[in-house]
Amino acid sequence: MPAKLSPREMIGTKLLMENDRVRIWELALQPGERTTLHEHEHDYVVVQVHGDRVAVEPHPDTKSIYKRYQEEPVIPGRSIYVEKGGLEVAYNSGNAPYLELIVELKD
Repeated sequence: MPAKLSPREMIGTKLLMENDRVRIWELALQPGERTTLHEHEHDYVVVQVHGDRVAVEPHPDTKSIYKRYQEEPVIPGRSIYVEKGGLEVAYNSGNAPYLELIVELKD
C-alpha cells in the first residue's frame, strides 16, 4: 500500500496503481475544472484519452522547461513524454470532459 501523498504530490485525480517503478494516475476534469497546484517529482508519460482542449498553467517557481501558459487540442491516443520539475495546474479549457492517463516513472 503506498504512503499517503500530499496534495502537491497528487498529480492526477485518482491513483490507479503503484509499485516500486511506476505510479499510474487518471486525470479527469470537467469543462472549466482545474487541478490543485502539483509538482512533478518524476519524469512521466501522458496518454490523452478524450476531450477537446487542455491547458497547463505553470507556477512562477516551476523548474520545467515550460514556463508559460500552454493550451493544446486533445488528440485521443497521443502520448507525451515530460521530464520532471513541473510545478503547475492543469486546466480543462475545452467544452468536453477531459481524461488522460499519467504514468510516473520512479527510476
